[in-house]
Amino acid sequence: MAAYIVRRLLLIIPTLWAIVTINFFIIQIAPGGPVDQALAEMQGISATTSLQRISGGVREVSSVGNKPSTYRGSRGLDPQVIAEIEKRYGFDKPLLVRYGLMLKNYLTFNFGDSLFRGRSVVKLITERLPVSISLGVWSTLIIYLVSIPLGIQKAVKNGTRFDTWTSALIVIGNAIPSFLFAVLLIVLFAGGSFLKIFPLRGLFSADAAAYSLPAKILDYFWHLVLPVSALTIGGFASLTMLTKNSFLDEIHKQYVLTARAKGLTERRILIGHVFRNAMLIVIAGFPSAFIAMFFTGSVLIEVIFSLDGLGLLGFESTMQRDYPVIFATLYIFTLMGLLLSLLSDLMYTLIDPRIDFEAR
Repeated sequence: MAAYIVRRLLLIIPTLWAIVTINFFIIQIAPGGPVDQALAEMQGISATTSLQRISGGVREVSSVGNKPSTYRGSRGLDPQVIAEIEKRYGFDKPLLVRYGLMLKNYLTFNFGDSLFRGRSVVKLITERLPVSISLGVWSTLIIYLVSIPLGIQKAVKNGTRFDTWTSALIVIGNAIPSFLFAVLLIVLFAGGSFLKIFPLRGLFSADAAAYSLPAKILDYFWHLVLPVSALTIGGFASLTMLTKNSFLDEIHKQYVLTARAKGLTERRILIGHVFRNAMLIVIAGFPSAFIAMFFTGSVLIEVIFSLDGLGLLGFESTMQRDYPVIFATLYIFTLMGLLLSLLSDLMYTLIDPRIDFEAR
């Protein structure tokens, strides 16, 4: 197993390099880069317009109307000013030189400074991490703790009333968008129109610094009730049905019939035999589920509940073409995803020792 882990860790390097390289060159050719935006701001163009490069200049496309007006960002500006702007954002160097510098810095986890926030990228990410970790970890944990036992019960009681009405509830929950459910929760429980039970903003109260440790923990979870509930409402369906179908498939196999013929109880068969085999496919989806919940599923929730997390940071950075933040978050998220994929394989072997990746 040690040799397999080493091979997988070494494979992370070319995979990470390929992903970062492809995204680097794709983003470079996207219109409206940081230099274009800086030139546009100096010309007094509204932030509601988008910029597209045309034949060495920039064309302004208004957010309203269908007739774009031609505009050259360099017109009326001193060439020295333009050169200073390009140097400020690092665009005074050739493309391949910038690419090489980025790879060199990323090997030492040196992500530089944000182009528009004037702060270290690492500091920006670490400041937003508590929000994303809180939303991602607790949402994923609740979904797994509810979906797996529910899926097993649905498999055992397949075709009964319990299976029917729980399926109906799951379908309804899956059909409700998380942001819409978040608004409903605010209206009902956060002082919208009815009750004012839960707080609406942030992870802590304004005066939480003066609280005792137990009070801080309680305040923290009290602030998480609504955003975590909104995130989990649509997350039960796929995992519950995956667990149910996986267990149903195993329950009807020959080894289960043999175990029953030997006189083993249904509980012993379910836990001792079926569980290990059925849970393999469920565990296989854990890394992708965690990454999706952790990094991509909370942008609207962060906006609605005024939470500054990585999802909102990534969205704002993409809109601003803040390249250091975009590439740093991509690099970190990809690395974590690859490591979680390796962890998933190791969990396979813990659940079923018959699986030997190294031998294969």
